[in-house]
This record gives sequence, structure tokens and C-alpha cells, in this order.
Amino acid sequence: MSEVFENNAALLSVRNFYFNYRRIILSVFFSLIFLVSAFLLNMQIQENKNTKAAVIYNQWISQEKETSSGKEISDQLFFDLTSEYKNSGYTKIALLDQASIMARNGDMDKALEYFTQLKEISDGVRGNKLFNKLARINAARILYSQEKYDQALNMLEKYLTSSNALIHELVGDILKKQNKIDLALEQYNIAKEKYDDEASISIVSMKIANIKRWKKL
Repeated sequence: MSEVFENNAALLSVRNFYFNYRRIILSVFFSLIFLVSAFLLNMQIQENKNTKAAVIYNQWISQEKETSSGKEISDQLFFDLTSEYKNSGYTKIALLDQASIMARNGDMDKALEYFTQLKEISDGVRGNKLFNKLARINAARILYSQEKYDQALNMLEKYLTSSNALIHELVGDILKKQNKIDLALEQYNIAKEKYDDEASISIVSMKIANIKRWKKL
């Protein structure tokens, strides 16, 4: 009998709690439904976009580019991919490929444009660290070659505390050009500690030796 009484009391307590706070409870309930529905819908949209991006990317890489008409179609496919599906992985790969081709062909301004675009779409919490790092390093190299040292440093600023030896070496090169010798030497020493291959260690060691020799003059 006491168990029945306790169960009824518990049900009454729950019932009273619901009626006292039903607006808040219903508001939270429908908000959760809305958030879950929005999340699932967004997942579906992204999946559809990735599927369409994959189709365009495959068309782009297989498109013959030697003729003027083929190049025109290729350029249009590249534009469609990078403008309509900029957050897809296919767009990031396409930008990295195209920027590298432009750099090899000597069109540094266009290469810088694509590397910068890749940097922008791979930034942030939902970005891609690998693509972002590659974009920043390559963009910084181009800016360094154009003697735009402050802009090159800004490109690498995000990863100044990283364990990437190449970044520290590149920062050292830029600082050396700015005549910030002690800071450059510091970056070279960090790079030397982080490199694990003898060739890179030897190159950085030579740069360190040259600075020390220059400081003695």
C-alpha cells in the first residue's frame, strides 16, 4: 500500500512540475527538435554538395586543356568548383594543384592568389590545418621572393609556435632579410633542433655559421 502511495505521490509531483514549468519544458523540447533537424539537414546538404563537387572536380582534372576551347571549359569548371563549393575538400585540392602549377610556370601573382584563397577557406575551427599550413608556407615563400617581408611574416604568424622546422627556417630567412639578425639566429636554432634529416640540418647549420661569421666582422 505504501508503495502505491509513493508512486502516486511521485506521479503527482512530476505532473505538478510539468504544469508549473510546461512552457519552459515545451520550449526546450521543440528547440532540441529544431537543432537536431537543422543538424541532419545540414549534413544532408553538405553530402549533396560534396557529391556535386566530386563530379565537377573529376570533370576538371580529366578535361583536355591544350586547345583554347578545352582551356575555356577547364577554367569554367575550376571557377564553378571554387565559387560554389568552396568548403569542399575537392576545392582545396584543386586550389593547391592550380597554385602549384602557376608557381612552376612562373606566374607568381596567380599562384599567390590561389594560395591565399586556400588559406582563407581552410582557416578557422572548421578549416583544415594541413591545407592551411601548406597554403601559408607557399604564400610566404612567394611574398619573400617579392621582398614583401612583413606580409610573409604575417602569413606564418599563426604557426610561429609550431613544431614545423621548415616554418622556423623560413621565418629565419625573412628576419635575416629585415636585418633582425638575433631573431633570425634564434629561428634557425629552433629549426636545427626540430629537423630530423641531415641535409636540412646541414643547410641550417651553414646559415647559422654565416650569421655568426658576419657578426664577427
